[in-house]
Amino acid sequence: MSFLIALTKGGAVMGLIFLIVALLKQLIVVAGFLIALVKLAIIVAFVGMLVMIGLAIYRDRCRRRDETSRA
Repeated sequence: MSFLIALTKGGAVMGLIFLIVALLKQLIVVAGFLIALVKLAIIVAFVGMLVMIGLAIYRDRCRRRDETSRA
């Protein structure tokens, strides 16, 4: 009988350990997903900034071309 009591206590401890491990795995997955979203947002912002710089340069060249043709 004491053997069954020992197994129940050990089973509860093992179940708690497995639950903690499973929750930590889920926490790591969520953290990885959030970090990936932040990286994607940084990349999108950088590409947007490069596009805006390119458009500004293109607009400036068009304006200079119009000014030289009018003069």
